[in-house]
Amino acid sequence: MAKKLAISPIAGTKNRVFVKPAPAEEKTSGGIIIPDTAKEKPQRGEVVAISDIDEDGKKPVIKVGDVVLYGKYSGTEISFEGQDFLSMRESDIIAKF
Repeated sequence: MAKKLAISPIAGTKNRVFVKPAPAEEKTSGGIIIPDTAKEKPQRGEVVAISDIDEDGKKPVIKVGDVVLYGKYSGTEISFEGQDFLSMRESDIIAKF
């Protein structure tokens, strides 16, 4: 489980979520090593922060620590304290594991 960050999305932003993307696959299921230039952008990650409430007063469905699946081009990439995250709307999340 991820440590608590000193950053949090602000309320009133359609339940913004910060996700720590899973690392890209290093090998195929057959054992072939994938070079950096051919690695696909991950579509899975762990929720590390979420706004408490949206502008309509609704609480988020997901919570910190959930592992989620999101669209390939979802979110905005941000760096904080030397780590990379995605900032996206809760509605961009397709499923949780």
